[in-house]
Amino acid sequence: MDLHHKMYGHGYPTIILHGVFGMLDNWHHFARLLSDDFWVITIDQRNHGRSQHSEEFNFDLMVEDLHKFLISHQIKQCNLIGHSMGGKVAMHFALEHHEYVNKIVIIDIGVKSYPPNHDFILEALCSTEIESFRNRSDIGAELKKSISSESIINFLLKNVMRDKDSGFFKWKMNLKSIRKNYNKLIEAIESDYQFDGDILFIKGSNSNYIIEEDLPEIRKLFPLAKLETINDAGHWVHAEQELKLLFSVKKFLE
Repeated sequence: MDLHHKMYGHGYPTIILHGVFGMLDNWHHFARLLSDDFWVITIDQRNHGRSQHSEEFNFDLMVEDLHKFLISHQIKQCNLIGHSMGGKVAMHFALEHHEYVNKIVIIDIGVKSYPPNHDFILEALCSTEIESFRNRSDIGAELKKSISSESIINFLLKNVMRDKDSGFFKWKMNLKSIRKNYNKLIEAIESDYQFDGDILFIKGSNSNYIIEEDLPEIRKLFPLAKLETINDAGHWVHAEQELKLLFSVKKFLE
């Protein structure tokens, strides 16, 4: 599968992997700042952004997508930065293809299984017939009936686009496939292998996706794992505390 991507700067290759419902555009400004020191590549993962859609959607496939991407761009080793779902892709990839990986930054996700925290978002998205709306603000007002967070609504609205042929609104992401395969995205990471390289887990202080008690389980797969907390941030650390995250990432990767 060909993955839509953008490249910034020059230097050591560093790839950013977004979370579920996300896309590479969410990381544009962060990537530009990071590209002062690295060759940064942001990727739309399958069923997201401008990458291809597929009924099949799981971590094995996303790992293979990334593997083929590195081969096609002749990248023999790189840093990986992954948020949420993207963090899980990075971890799975490192466990299966450690020879390609230098350092990893995992943002606000662990190796354990998670409850279906996004069910309310999926329900709101699937029940909103966006092709019947004339402007984005009306779509936002409809989503607000089910989603109270203004920041989450604005984040989701970035997935709205107009169909070139019909002129009607549609989702950039493959909502049907994400909903069908969502339970695969919240499963625990299990492996017979370890990644013994440097890996930094970063959590938002207002998020409970990772807690200190998770470290022993994380270190079974990633023995050198370190955990850092960024204050005044929730799950979307890059949106809420971009400069603090940038400082931590640069310090770790240098």
